[in-house]
Order: sequence, then structure tokens, then C-alpha cells
Amino acid sequence: MIISRTPVRVSFCGGGTDLPAYYVGSENGGLVTSMALAKHIHVTVNKRFDNSVRVGYSKTEIVDNFEELEHELVREAMRLTGVTHSVEITTIADIPSRGTGLGSSSALTVGLLNALHTYAGRKPDAAQLAEEACRIEIDILGQPIGRQDQYAAAFGGANQIAFHPDDSVIVTPVNLDAASLEENYFLVYTGITRKATDILAVQSATSDQKRDNLDTLREQAIEVRTALESNNHDAVGTLLDSSWQIKRGLVDGITVAELDELYSSIIEMGAAGGKLLGAGGGGFFLFQGDASIGSKVAGMHKVIPLVLDDVGSIIIFDDGARQE
Repeated sequence: MIISRTPVRVSFCGGGTDLPAYYVGSENGGLVTSMALAKHIHVTVNKRFDNSVRVGYSKTEIVDNFEELEHELVREAMRLTGVTHSVEITTIADIPSRGTGLGSSSALTVGLLNALHTYAGRKPDAAQLAEEACRIEIDILGQPIGRQDQYAAAFGGANQIAFHPDDSVIVTPVNLDAASLEENYFLVYTGITRKATDILAVQSATSDQKRDNLDTLREQAIEVRTALESNNHDAVGTLLDSSWQIKRGLVDGITVAELDELYSSIIEMGAAGGKLLGAGGGGFFLFQGDASIGSKVAGMHKVIPLVLDDVGSIIIFDDGARQE
């Protein structure tokens, strides 16, 4: 049996500039400053007695031919790695598996690839996992998503990720105090999940019209790195709020009255600023504020501390079984 563990991610600033519709036509490309969160997707791969494939997630599929799988990410990860029969695959998530704004689908894809490659006797590095996950999600399945989630999940830690017009990606670590993150930031679950692809499809289609706003979001990714590395948390809070005000105007559906009310109520409690993570429409808010504010919010909403995962996608169990 093989078990992989892969983190989801929290994006501070620059989200949206990782969409090809923006960075391919931008002289400087896209730029995101983000971190891997210590909430994980676990994938197990185990040898099956017969030639069939069993996949367990929110539902169970048992098929004789992997091509018959409804779970697209599992099917394409199996195809890419060549592990196509006699296996049982299960996925377990620490958070709701879809619609949270934490990049869980890409984390799942990275974790699947890591576990399946390992089962096949290979040892992929983080760059390979991220590139292959992008290939599956964007090139093969045609999802209108960006590329930051895959790299954050594969590499772990806090990073500034640059997306160049030629599709090359450069990951540069951000030097920050992990303990200060837990003391000065928290995540709030809105209780609303949504399908990100619809919002992202519109955002991609309107990137040229919103290019000035996206240019500003890219600059904020530079500014927030400086603020994080200098422990200037008030400045980070201000940047989060500014980013949110821009983001909420990019596409209809990114915010609704319920989300705006939640945001305003937490700002009134003393948070310096925040933003809705991911494409919008629901999921998690990231707020800058000390632990006392987070404790107040926790009495009314699900709150998660901002804890850094510094290792990325790894294999946490390997009994040596391999594909035959």
C-alpha cells in the first residue's frame, strides 16, 4: 500500500494572474504569493486481487476498465502514470473536498500522481508533479483554472510563484515566521460551497477587459511578500482588503450579500482585512487579526488557524508493494 499526503493552499495576493488568459499576454507574466496549509488530501493506492479497479471517494466505483471511471482526475492520473488495472484507490480529505477556495481538486490531482508514480516504482519531484497535474486539469480536461494550486500543493511551504508567458513556472520560497502566521491570521468557513469553474471561465474570458485590475493584483503579490517577510501584519491585512475589493468586482457571482455581511462583521470585530479565497462565491475567508479576534469569530463560525505545511506532497506510507 502507498499513502500520499498533499496540502491544500492559501493564496495571499496575485490570484487570477495565474490564469493563462492573463499571463500569456502579459509582458511580466503572472505572480502569486501563497502558502501550503496544513490541511491535507490523503490518497491510498493498494494492489487489488483481480484486474478490476476500485475507487472510493464520496461514492464508490468498481470497473473492469479504468476508461469507464466517472472520476476524471483519477482516470487521467491512472492513464498518465500507466497504473491502469488491479488497484484500489481511496481519497480522504481534511476539509470539504470541493468548492472551498483552497485548491483541493489540484491537491488531489498532485496526490494521486505522487501515489501512483510511487506504486509504479518512480520518484517524481515536486516540479514534475505540478506540471503533470496542470497537464491533466488544464490541457486534457480543459478546466478553465489557473496554475498556482498545483505548484503550491506539490512544493509546500510559502512561495512566490511566477507564471511566464512561455508557460514556464518559477517557485521562489518566501522567508516568513511560521509561528507568527498562527498568531496573526485565521480562516473562516462561510458554509457555502460553489463550483469554481463557472466563475473562472467568465474571468478568463474577460481578462483583457480587466487587465489593469489584474496588473494591480500582480503588484500586490510583490508587496505582500515584503510585508510577510518583515512581519508587517497590518500591511498584509491592508493588502488583503485591497485585493478583495478588486477581486469582488472582477466577475458577477464572486460575492453575495451573505458573504459581504460576514466580511463586514469580522472587520467590525477588529480584523485589519481579509479576502475570500479561490474563485469566489463561497468557501473560506482569510483574515488578518490576532487570536482574540479569531476566538470571537469561532463562537459563530468554523475557524481554522493558519498553519504552514512546509513539505508539500509526500509519501507517508510505503510497504514496498509495486505494480506488476
